[in-house]
Amino acid sequence: MSDTTEIFVGRSEQKSDLHIRMKKKESGGLDVRMKSSVQAMFGKGLRRTIEESAKALGLASIEIEVDDRGALEYVIQARLEAGARRLHEVKEPGLLPKRKAPGPRPVKDRLRRTRLYLPGNNPDLMLNAGLFGADCVILDLEDSVAPAEKDAARVLVRNTLLSVDFESAERIVRINPLSTEFGLRDLEMIVPAGPETILVPKCDEAADIERIDEIMTAIEKKHKIEEKTLIMPLLETAKGALNAYRIASASDRVVALCFGAEDFTADVGVERTKEGTESFVARSLIVLGAKAARVQAIDTVFSDVSDEEGLVASTKEAMALGFEGKGVIHPRQIGPIHRVFSPTPDRIAYAKQVVSAIEDARARGSGVATIKSKMIDAPIEIRARKILRLAEALGLLGEEEESKKE
Repeated sequence: MSDTTEIFVGRSEQKSDLHIRMKKKESGGLDVRMKSSVQAMFGKGLRRTIEESAKALGLASIEIEVDDRGALEYVIQARLEAGARRLHEVKEPGLLPKRKAPGPRPVKDRLRRTRLYLPGNNPDLMLNAGLFGADCVILDLEDSVAPAEKDAARVLVRNTLLSVDFESAERIVRINPLSTEFGLRDLEMIVPAGPETILVPKCDEAADIERIDEIMTAIEKKHKIEEKTLIMPLLETAKGALNAYRIASASDRVVALCFGAEDFTADVGVERTKEGTESFVARSLIVLGAKAARVQAIDTVFSDVSDEEGLVASTKEAMALGFEGKGVIHPRQIGPIHRVFSPTPDRIAYAKQVVSAIEDARARGSGVATIKSKMIDAPIEIRARKILRLAEALGLLGEEEESKKE
């Protein structure tokens, strides 16, 4: 809330967004002036949405100037609400759009090969993100949003969760740290909108997760939310890496530990390299902590979007270390990462042989199974069954048979 009589929200140069100027008046009611790239077709509907939303938000004697670039209704409402909150007190929960996209239920053990980061203040990028095919989408309220726009992005992300269909992707919101003035407000507005998971940045110790868990529990109780929202701690410091197991074990909401290389290298005072040598120990600690706590480990982003060869090499190294996914900053990175983390037909065929040999041995009452004179022990069986579960989840069972016919 501000004492000023004039505020600005949104960006007219951005597709699917609008720029709004609001100025208080002494009297005279609502005065709306509009310019829109879709004026001819949707001008009347746009004006009606603005006038009805302004009335619902208690905006009485006020001038509203709108420069629109094709914003949808939930974006218009988000921008108006953000402006209203800067001008005066808005009765909670604000101007909520009707929920159109409930999203998948929170699932602890699901595919998280790719997590696509999307700036939380850019409606155009979030609108069609479900079409890119990432396993997860991250609506980011932290690094990609300037401090002065945190409030507007928060309302936009809430409305996006309620309005946009992200297909089967897990919907994750990266909040701001609780140590800032924004973190608690993020949770209070975002958790009731029903994201599957909250990504917690700058996570250094178990107490960070315990506090988040406590706050989320209170919010869910207040709003009668039955299913627990999940948590992904983002480990970005030396302290966080050293506390990986404690952090992973701090709450039953935790589903994965994620590594953030940019902040980590800054924390330890080294340059980030393509090879990732400087973060090898930290990444190994995070994998070990995650596996010991029986949660997933997800690697950092590969920052050069034009280097597919480097991306594939980095992803293969991550998989070899025990990571089950990577962060993604551009849709073009999704396919190469998925291919690396998906079992090949040969691996699937061998896994089937392993399971078949073990089941045959057990049916004969034998505790020993072999393939071509090689003994199959428990760890090999565990790996084989994991490959087959992954192949089934990806719809790949049977593909190795097709490959043999080619």
